[in-house]
Order: sequence, then C-alpha cells, then structure tokens
Amino acid sequence: MKIHTTNYQDTFIEVAEDCPVSVSEIPLQKNIRTIAEMQYEMISKHPYHFTSDDIIFETYAQKNNFTEIEKPEERLKFFSKGQPCLRSSALAKRYGFGIHHNNEGKVTLFSLESQEYKNFISDNSVKKVKAMRSKRS
Repeated sequence: MKIHTTNYQDTFIEVAEDCPVSVSEIPLQKNIRTIAEMQYEMISKHPYHFTSDDIIFETYAQKNNFTEIEKPEERLKFFSKGQPCLRSSALAKRYGFGIHHNNEGKVTLFSLESQEYKNFISDNSVKKVKAMRSKRS
C-alpha cells in the first residue's frame, strides 16, 4: 500500500492572495471546535514539533474521536489516499498566517504582519508556495 504525505521541507506557505485580513487573526472558539482552531492550537503551542502529516491527521482523529489504540491503523488508512496539505488550511487562507516547514518538515506559524514573515518572503534561499485561494479568479 502506497503511503502519501503532505510534508514539505525548507518551505514557506505564504498567505493566500485572496486572504481577507491584513493582520493575522486567531481562530475564535465556537461551540464546535473547527479544524482551524485545532491546527492553530497544535502549532502555536508546539512550534517546530509536528509535521504537516501529524497536524492534519491529529485534527482528523479528533473530529472522528479515535482512541490512541485506533490511531496507528487509522493513520495508515488515512494516508493511503492523497490528502490536502496545509496550503488548504484556513490558517493561511482566511486567518493570515504563513506556515514554515523546516528542514525536518516540522512546522510553525508566522503572522502576516510579523518581521519574520517578511524575512521569509524576501529570502531567496527558502522555497515559497502560496496558500490556495478561497475563490476562483
């Protein structure tokens, strides 16, 4: 069985061109936790600790209430098919966060207005990809 991945290395995901904010916003807590809230919490509390695969699967596992015993098998099933990467995350599309993948594929967030975000944009040694647009142009 082929296993797919969403991980990047040494790559910066820029905010989507049609992102509605010019200053990053933390996803607000709602009655039902959103994927964006879960992703924000995981990444912001543990910078450069998780890979994209870890984050995407863990949010899926939380939404589906998998037990710790079920997770290894469910993770194999989940990645046996291609999955959307963090370029499709609302954090980069709607909330104004750039997502940096280091050389180990571990990720962290940088707010759109931060100097670090600007540094990544101007650094030619870092591969850059745009977050997916929300609307077709």
